Amino acid sequence: MKPSLKMYICMIVMIFALNGLMPQIAKADATEKIQKIEQFVEAQRAISKIPGLSLVIVEKGETVYQKGFGYANVEDKIPVTAQTLFEIGSTTKAFTGLAILQLEKEGLLERTDDVRKYIPWLELTYNGQVRTITINQLLYHTSGIASNTIAHIPESEADNAIELTVKTLLNQHLNRIPGSSFEYATINYDVLGLVIEKITKQPYEMYIKQQILEPVNMNDTFVGLQQVQSAELATGYKIGLMREQKYSPPIYRGNVPAGYIVSNTNDIAKWLNLQLGISQIYPIGKKIIQASHIPDQSVEPFDKDTYYASGWGVMEKDEKQYILHAGENPTFTSYFIMQPDEQLGVAILSNMNTSYTTAIGQGVMDLWEGKNVNNNHADNYQKLDKIVTIVCMTLFVLGAFFSIFSLLIVRKLYRKQRMRVSFNTKRILLLFIHSVIVAAILTLMILFPKILLEGLPWGFIKVWGPSSISVLFYSVIVTSVMYYLFGLLLIVTKKKI
Repeated sequence: MKPSLKMYICMIVMIFALNGLMPQIAKADATEKIQKIEQFVEAQRAISKIPGLSLVIVEKGETVYQKGFGYANVEDKIPVTAQTLFEIGSTTKAFTGLAILQLEKEGLLERTDDVRKYIPWLELTYNGQVRTITINQLLYHTSGIASNTIAHIPESEADNAIELTVKTLLNQHLNRIPGSSFEYATINYDVLGLVIEKITKQPYEMYIKQQILEPVNMNDTFVGLQQVQSAELATGYKIGLMREQKYSPPIYRGNVPAGYIVSNTNDIAKWLNLQLGISQIYPIGKKIIQASHIPDQSVEPFDKDTYYASGWGVMEKDEKQYILHAGENPTFTSYFIMQPDEQLGVAILSNMNTSYTTAIGQGVMDLWEGKNVNNNHADNYQKLDKIVTIVCMTLFVLGAFFSIFSLLIVRKLYRKQRMRVSFNTKRILLLFIHSVIVAAILTLMILFPKILLEGLPWGFIKVWGPSSISVLFYSVIVTSVMYYLFGLLLIVTKKKI
């Protein structure tokens, strides 16, 4: 039996009706996702104490969601917007990695080259023997350079700051044989920054600006704080005494290639689209972008099913590939994650040093993909700050106790209710023991980083750790002094009979 004309008409009407309904279903689905994402972000921001963050989601070349949460400046109640600038931390490394691949494409270097071809004086040793380190090994963090070399990056705003940073490696030994295994060391990318300067005969900042940022139309992005000429820069914070604390860290211009590009989510959306191979207007070719995403699988993964590429981590999860990286500076953090098959990218920028930024970024990606999200993240800085804050409060109480009782003793001396005594053997011994105890406490406090934190200096801990650590340091000193004075007064005086 042949279908009737009426049936054909009904089928056509149904097709048009369904086609009209599909965009509404998709829109309703996106609206529900956005509601979940906003609830999730706000809840996590409250728990983490992050003052402000900026979030952007791109999909198939479009910015499908973008919003600022909280404050760029808490004191002045300046809200975060899409124009708010943040230091992006180690997500800077992908820019440096791409620059290296560009230079290789131009025939100016080979990634298998010994780095000494460009920096002849950079002779690094393992077990007393000078070792060959290749450009690839610097890109992939398999150079053997130790992760704790970050603690020796000098404060500097000088034009030759990158070279000054790289020269600190001459006084340090490699931690392992180059190429043998992965060890994340931020200074690897500072070495690459110096290679770029040596080859191009121009400052790193200028090369990145002219060869990457300008072609990609990232006009509100700056290479280092020294380039920033905008009132949109967010104020940086870190956790301290269980709340956000404004903090201005030193300038590390020599660490710019590894961690100090400054940008906003407007420009980062362009960067994500470039990485996803969507935009056709950028002169940076897809092949070179794809090459920067090829991971080094000659060593063990640095995380579960995750290998390192040229400034990106490449993770296999649920039969999908994700390209990602986190950034962390003393007062800023960032997280970028992309799913190339879905042409989907998420970026989050925040003005506090916290691992919650990464957790929020991962959660947003999961929610957009329709997955459940884990809300049980815990930040080590926050945990440490809570412990240190409790210790500081305890020391404050003890210091107050010693101060009050010392004043009472002085008052009794003044009122002739106590009297000074001459030293005898017992009192000399007590004074010696008392002095040794206080000296031991102060010595342990000074040597604490060397004993338990792999030799990291107090200066580095002050910059990177919760601000409560500085309070703890001085609290221990003040409380020890008050304790010493209290004990000394007890030893050299006695109650008048």
